[in-house]
Amino acid sequence: MSRFQIQSTPLAGLCTIVSKRMGDERGYLARLFCDEELLQVGWTADVAQINLTHTREKGTVRGLHYQQPPHAEIKLVRCLRGEVWDVAVDLRRDSPTFLKWYAQHLSAKNMNALLIPQGFAHGFQTLTNNVEMLYLHSAPYVVDSEGGLNVKDPRLQITWPLAIGILSERDRQHPFITDSFEGLNIT
Repeated sequence: MSRFQIQSTPLAGLCTIVSKRMGDERGYLARLFCDEELLQVGWTADVAQINLTHTREKGTVRGLHYQQPPHAEIKLVRCLRGEVWDVAVDLRRDSPTFLKWYAQHLSAKNMNALLIPQGFAHGFQTLTNNVEMLYLHSAPYVVDSEGGLNVKDPRLQITWPLAIGILSERDRQHPFITDSFEGLNIT
């Protein structure tokens, strides 16, 4: 019996994972990860790292981050507290949706997750104060393979639901995409 409902998005490989709650008078149980079930939609590796973020202020943006090959990673991101507008940008060089983005409302209440394949940049904007996000990564973080896109890049035209509040200095420094950007070669 599957504990997830898998929903496709317009970007190939990017999926929304809806956890089914099983509950009674005590409360509920919901599965957050199952490698056997997620293998069918692209989780093809072990969990190498789990991260938790806490973001204090509504309107804050984190991202858009990615790992370059050979350290590209699959991510499963879930909001444990509060609400976010979660964004994934396709950076796969040969993809028909190259440089297209998709956003999904994630919240503690809806318990949805986004399965982000290799070759995507990821970021989010907090829609409430005191947001906690859980990240499962298929590969460990490698600082020399880190990449980022500027969240204000006019070429991406991301529609952030709120005015961008706090943005880290590191994220402010991410470059805009130029014509020489060829994307990521994910093999």
